[in-house]
Amino acid sequence: MLFTVISWITGVSALAAFCYKLPAARRSGRDPALVALCVYFLASSLSFLVDLEPFRAAFSGVLHYPNITTILSQAAVLVLTAAQQVALVHWARPPATAHAESRRRIQVWGAALIIVVTVFFLLEPLKHYGSAQTVTVMYQTEPHYAVHMGLYVSLCAAGQIEALRLSLRFVRIAQRSWLRRGMSVMSFGASLVLLYCGCRLATLVGRGLGRDMDAFDPIGWLSGDVGSLLQIVGWTLPAWGVHLSAAHQWPAQFRAHRRLRPLWAAVSEAVPAITLDPPPFRRRGPLPPRDIGYCLYRAVIEIRDGQLAMRPYADTDSVRRRAEALRLTVEDDSPTGEALLLHTALQARRTGPPVPPSSSASFPHNTPHDDFAKEVARLSEVARAFAHVEARARHCGRTA
Repeated sequence: MLFTVISWITGVSALAAFCYKLPAARRSGRDPALVALCVYFLASSLSFLVDLEPFRAAFSGVLHYPNITTILSQAAVLVLTAAQQVALVHWARPPATAHAESRRRIQVWGAALIIVVTVFFLLEPLKHYGSAQTVTVMYQTEPHYAVHMGLYVSLCAAGQIEALRLSLRFVRIAQRSWLRRGMSVMSFGASLVLLYCGCRLATLVGRGLGRDMDAFDPIGWLSGDVGSLLQIVGWTLPAWGVHLSAAHQWPAQFRAHRRLRPLWAAVSEAVPAITLDPPPFRRRGPLPPRDIGYCLYRAVIEIRDGQLAMRPYADTDSVRRRAEALRLTVEDDSPTGEALLLHTALQARRTGPPVPPSSSASFPHNTPHDDFAKEVARLSEVARAFAHVEARARHCGRTA
């Protein structure tokens, strides 16, 4: 039951990955790596699904050949083994070298496929209708089938060793973090599939010598199924892993987005020209925007643009007088100093003309940081200080 569930999950997951990647492969103008990935996902899905009920009975009945799904599944495994090597070669090699090496690998695995299929049909037609688990231990009663299984498993092992070598090499040269993680997961999956091959070969030899090898069967099946599933996860991880990063960053971005709203509102009210349409904040309602990362970026840029527009009204003498009136201690280049400078500039813009250049001031850090996270952190501190300054100003106004 467990193996059936894992097979269904793996087969459906591979089919979903194929449907997801196929449009990208078509848009890319037949990029060899993407085409190879699509072939890999489709073959991986078929390798599991064709030997599951109700597909197994349907194929056997339509083709009038007992256990035809056995060779269909094995053929799909050989195709996916070649496809994953082609994809890795195109990712890790220069185009000219990759094309030539891909052709060689396709020829080698094409020949291996022909040999395995030929050996299968040269055997006496198998009379069993059991699952793949039953088929793989038929060599107990079908000695000739052991030759076929030994050849097939040896080819699988050789293919996985090469895929493991290529993927580990690509991990070292990959630039994107999620691509490295994906290839690491894929490498671990290939290692588990190698464990499956080892168990199958050990079972072949052990039972040929009359030993009881039943303990190896669940280990082999579990490692093979889980390894195949991990390989599919590894190949798709670069595509959906970035969304995990976005989901991880979303709470912090949401908090920063809310903290910057009062500061942005004050600046955009004074300088409406800085705001694009639609604005980075909802006019009404508490719901966050759909693309909060982009809106946070917009808010930071518009606040900085507003500060630049307010520079003619920024006066150092006004900042000192206002700090004394509000009983605030202001350090140079501090968030409170920047907030107070913006507060006095907004007041000056509402009440009079720009100050003379001799007494004007500039906002600290009005050139964005190279690190956007540091820029957000700085403006968040300024926003908190600005809210405090505005509250003190309102309180002093009421008590004056």
